Amino acid sequence: MEIFHLDQGSAPLLISLPHDGSYVPDDIAARMHPAARRSPDTDWHVARLYAPLAKALGASLLRPTASRYVVDLNRPADGHALYPGRRETGLVSTIGFDGEPLYREGEPDAAEVQRRVNDFWHPYHAALQQELARLRGLHGRVVLWEGHSIRSRVPMLFEGRLPDLNLGTAAGASCSPALQQRLEAVLSAQDHFDFVVNGRFKGGYITRQYGRPNEGVDAVQLEMTQCNYMDEDSFALDEAKAAVLRKAIEPLLRACLA
Repeated sequence: MEIFHLDQGSAPLLISLPHDGSYVPDDIAARMHPAARRSPDTDWHVARLYAPLAKALGASLLRPTASRYVVDLNRPADGHALYPGRRETGLVSTIGFDGEPLYREGEPDAAEVQRRVNDFWHPYHAALQQELARLRGLHGRVVLWEGHSIRSRVPMLFEGRLPDLNLGTAAGASCSPALQQRLEAVLSAQDHFDFVVNGRFKGGYITRQYGRPNEGVDAVQLEMTQCNYMDEDSFALDEAKAAVLRKAIEPLLRACLA
């Protein structure tokens, strides 16, 4: 099984989709509840949203094969909490976004967690680091764009309905002020989707870890609500809605290349 797929581009932009994968290996799935085997907390179809844009812009696109239930690539490898004091899923989570247990038996122990980190987490991050280094070597600077999506209502994680577009820059630490201003201007210029900057989702581990604007790497996370491009119950893509959302994403990516 391929651990990840990397389509290399030539522009100074790497789009990372760490929760796009939905595959759960048979030995893991056999211990999970039937509902969990569907990997319902996947960032469904984000590769289908971003792939045409990456190709048009010459950006690199990195995405994993395995589900976040195998190991969460957007969590630190040592498992420390991203949002201390809040309930959240972890590096190798045992609960889903609904708060329900994923496993009916045989929850992963420390040794299994480490194996998953070695087998899935490290290869993805090695590829991410190498591609950032390659693009920065070509251009001097590079933007890392973290593409995510989530159900519009997840009571365990936030109250009420999440805004359509949630831009995160680790409260301004992961990218230059100029890039954040350009992205905010793009969002403000459209009126189809509501948005927030550095709200509930300020940027996960990848954004925080690799965003080093003083060293030539700007990192930005965009969390999108899934109701704007798919059916949140069946997980089916709505092509018409997806086309509208894609048109809103494109100028944000272009702003990264300005």
